[in-house]
Amino acid sequence: MKAIKILALALVLIGATTAANAAIPLPADDYVGISFWVISMGMLAATAFLFMEQAHVAVQWRKSVNVAGLVTGIAFINYMYMRGVWVETGDAPTVYRYIDWLITVPLQLIQFYLILSAVRKVNSNIFWRILIGSLVMLGGGYLGEAGHIIPTLGLIIWIAGWIFILYEIFSGEAGKAVAKSGNKALVTAYGSLRMIVTIGWAIYPLGYLFGSLTGGIDANTLNVIYNLADFVNKIAFGLIIWTCAVANSSRR
Repeated sequence: MKAIKILALALVLIGATTAANAAIPLPADDYVGISFWVISMGMLAATAFLFMEQAHVAVQWRKSVNVAGLVTGIAFINYMYMRGVWVETGDAPTVYRYIDWLITVPLQLIQFYLILSAVRKVNSNIFWRILIGSLVMLGGGYLGEAGHIIPTLGLIIWIAGWIFILYEIFSGEAGKAVAKSGNKALVTAYGSLRMIVTIGWAIYPLGYLFGSLTGGIDANTLNVIYNLADFVNKIAFGLIIWTCAVANSSRR
């Protein structure tokens, strides 16, 4: 029943938001605007699915599935806003994305701690190291792209934070803990999540480099690339966690 109420609330939100954005129609040949629209719908669908499915996994996994739903839900709201800005102004500055990223990226990264803690006792320091690393990464990126610090310095801070996170989830305490877990579903899911953070997330510093720093990619193309990247990096991330939760819950 709670899941149905959440789904109903989501549908109300999309109805209100769509009505607010309908005053200026989206041209059929506006591929950037269409990409905003498609990912908005994808995020909404993923949010409804994850919140409904959390009732069907073991109790210790519900927190992870709910957090995955929060990530896509927050992204949905922000994408609807950016779509509205794009339709009205023909622009969607990258700094708007940091409204989303500053909330959703830390939530995604602490999932490495949450899914580990669902199967074994783990040191809470893992949580704090990953969280701090994500905030350093995003803080540097935002300050650089918003012009508050030298853009090159912002990119360096971004990459330093990202490398720290990669070290933690591959070779640090978190990486060692999953290797010792003895849980095949967890090891598989954890490896897939690491690949998203390694390969999928590489798009963002590359976009920073070729977009903000060198101007090698125009704003329209960069928006489409970021939209497609978020579609995979957020939705697939959440579905991998859900799959792991289902696999572990079926053992009970």
